[in-house]
Amino acid sequence: MKEIDIQILNSQDFNKYYYEYKNDVFEDDHSYVLWDILSETELSNVKRLQENLGEPFKLCLAAFDKEGNFLGWSWGYQESSTTFYMCNSAVLPQYRRQGIYGAILDKCLAILEAEGFQMVYSRHCATNNSVIIPKLKAGFLISKMELDDKFGVLIHLHHYFNEKRKKVMDYRAGQIRPDADIKKLFKI
Repeated sequence: MKEIDIQILNSQDFNKYYYEYKNDVFEDDHSYVLWDILSETELSNVKRLQENLGEPFKLCLAAFDKEGNFLGWSWGYQESSTTFYMCNSAVLPQYRRQGIYGAILDKCLAILEAEGFQMVYSRHCATNNSVIIPKLKAGFLISKMELDDKFGVLIHLHHYFNEKRKKVMDYRAGQIRPDADIKKLFKI
């Protein structure tokens, strides 16, 4: 694997890389940007409602090789006091399959666990195995499917830092029988 440096960037610096390279990693598909179809009134309402949320935690990571070449990114934001949405990640095509995404993912999860988040989730095109498989290997669990007007069929993945929550997901999915912890939790 390449020697890589994963840095936390502010939004302005991160966006320079994101907008320069996003078309290199995302195919021309049938997704769209919500803002493109909203009326001025709807856009005004969205802006006003966003102000109610204050300043949630945001994480923008960028990966560089030892020569300073940009390799890829990940960014996301806090949705609640317990939940972080890992919104968008990518590795430039020429650097894929070299362990870079796994390194970005590991760094992201370490930062989010240290911040105190209980759960990280992400949404992916149902056939995006190049992201889904590394996340499953990192302990993410498939939690649901979604039909989204902007992106089509999506898989939701959840990562729980609390081992009991992971165990509850296995129980809920029918993978394990209730042990003493689960019986106590559900009073069964």
